[in-house]
Amino acid sequence: MSDPRPPLQSLDEALGRLLDAVQPLAHTQTLPTQEALGRVLAQEVRSLLDVPPADNTSMDGYALRAADVSTLGTILPVSQRVPAGVVGLELALGTAARIFTGAQIPLGADAVVMQEQCEALPAAEGLGQVRVNASVTAGQWIRRRGEDVAQGAVVLPAGTRLDAAALGLAATVGAAQLTVRSRPRVALFSTGDELVMPGEPLKPGAIYNSNRFTLRALLQGLGCEVIDLGIVPDRLDATRAALRDAAAQADLIITSGGVSVGEEDHLRPAVQAEGRLDLWQIAIKPGKPLAFGEVRRPASADEKAWFIGLPGNPVSSLVTFMLLVRPVILRLQGARQLTPRAYQLRADFDWPRADRRREFLRVRLNEQGGLDLFANQSSGVLSSAVWADGLLDNPAGQTFSQGQSVRFIPFSELLS
Repeated sequence: MSDPRPPLQSLDEALGRLLDAVQPLAHTQTLPTQEALGRVLAQEVRSLLDVPPADNTSMDGYALRAADVSTLGTILPVSQRVPAGVVGLELALGTAARIFTGAQIPLGADAVVMQEQCEALPAAEGLGQVRVNASVTAGQWIRRRGEDVAQGAVVLPAGTRLDAAALGLAATVGAAQLTVRSRPRVALFSTGDELVMPGEPLKPGAIYNSNRFTLRALLQGLGCEVIDLGIVPDRLDATRAALRDAAAQADLIITSGGVSVGEEDHLRPAVQAEGRLDLWQIAIKPGKPLAFGEVRRPASADEKAWFIGLPGNPVSSLVTFMLLVRPVILRLQGARQLTPRAYQLRADFDWPRADRRREFLRVRLNEQGGLDLFANQSSGVLSSAVWADGLLDNPAGQTFSQGQSVRFIPFSELLS
């Protein structure tokens, strides 16, 4: 008898198929820059000016002509005081200007001496004098006009996911508004009569619905508009109705559980009746079962919402989301960087048993710069993900010993 199970796909193959299927959402929004955190740029940002807009000082001190300081201890009269935001006068020959960080360099000055290398001296009138106790080189401590950004330069390309630094840079170059991709609308629901919500009585055979909380938080962290449809009764008609409701509102539908081959559930026939479904077996651990397809929108047979069904075990659901769903959501947003960065670090434990699947182990950074392993790597132990700092990506069929270099993907890369 032939094996009814579909063949295992590699993670890279499955991810490639997902990303080939989905395209960035067409809708965009124009937002005030301060409201665009976490959004993805739909249009590049060009600088409206040179940054800095004029030569300025990077130090508190004295602006002067280097040629006027021939020897250590040279004394110069202070002819003006230039705080930030004030444009000084042209510097008189043989004088210095008291100047403060960020202030524009007066015309005629070609160097700044930091105040720690100067000594302010009183004078009978005026702003006093300064003794320069250091050698001076033309150009020192001066930030040149446009040395950071030239006017017209692209500072943020389309596809940039906007973090705090990016918003600051946009403001620096004068961008009051940013054109970003609309938030992906993602419908989320769970099926299974055994599921109850925290705070409800836990009857025999029931479990609390942790995946609803985990997946909702992951989606919100990625900037999605979450449509939480709750727990759907374990009936075919109710599941089909939930899918139609989700497709009418969402770009993507996410569920957890009920996607293992051979399992009795209503999700597979419901998706097949409302659209199209492929069942994949991914060669990863934890994880493996994944459903991908589409659900027709009730208003139009030509329009659809994408569907991804995740495994039900909490760590499997979490890991599969981070590795496969996160890039899809970033793709929908038009992001340039879809996959997480990984780092080579030292394993401070042995892994003597190889698996035929690519393994993602929950590990934590220790004070010596190595990685420690959570003792229980079961797909049902969600505490392992709370304890860990990230995933150790171990290729299929590979063992390693303490001290070897391994591939580490931090949660900071996978959860944002």
